[in-house]
Amino acid sequence: MKLIDLSSVKDIDVHVGSYLDELCDSLEFDYVSYATTDPVSGDVRGYANYPVEWVQHYTKQEFHCIDPTLYRSALSIAPVDWSRFDHDDKFRKVFRDASAFGITERGITVPIRGPYGECGLLSVTRDCTDDTWEKLKAHVMGNLQIAAVHMHDNVMKSGVLAKTMYRPALSQREIEILQWAAVGKSQQDIGDILSISHRTVEVHLRSGREKLGALTTSQAVGRAIGLGLIHPG
Repeated sequence: MKLIDLSSVKDIDVHVGSYLDELCDSLEFDYVSYATTDPVSGDVRGYANYPVEWVQHYTKQEFHCIDPTLYRSALSIAPVDWSRFDHDDKFRKVFRDASAFGITERGITVPIRGPYGECGLLSVTRDCTDDTWEKLKAHVMGNLQIAAVHMHDNVMKSGVLAKTMYRPALSQREIEILQWAAVGKSQQDIGDILSISHRTVEVHLRSGREKLGALTTSQAVGRAIGLGLIHPG
């Protein structure tokens, strides 16, 4: 699972950096980030106006694999205050290092569900007292949720995910075999239909499963259908 900074992707013209800075200024937060997870590969893609040093350290340490603001928030349909997270080893590992870069563990993440199985996550943080934090949340929550929807919709409309999202490059033979599997044909049946050995069928099925990130042929067929590579049986 990779972490990809969308602002570094070529041929993508999305003025996100200035929008994130304006969001911080208008809603009185220190930092803000947006992330979404590829529903096929699991790669995390996003933007942030955190200090460059922290972003580089976060990426090098692969914190996106254990960051509760990502994997825990993605399970929710409502905004998640980071104080609700268990302060387990993963939480402490991420935020112990974050504090060294001036990043507080006081924050909130707003999840946005998309029509294609993606989940956008807009996260904000502010170093302040408990009283100030509670008042700030009450004051800006509505605007924050609107901003999250606006951010996610604009990223999707821009085509940024379409340009970077993992798309399995299946061979024509792999697609053909998965299509026959989708209509219930066995490996032996497929071999007979295509005039190839069942061992060759298995080789192509194994390759297709790997490219689709599937553990079983049934999963591979389901994902191939979901991506429009084959049709339901």
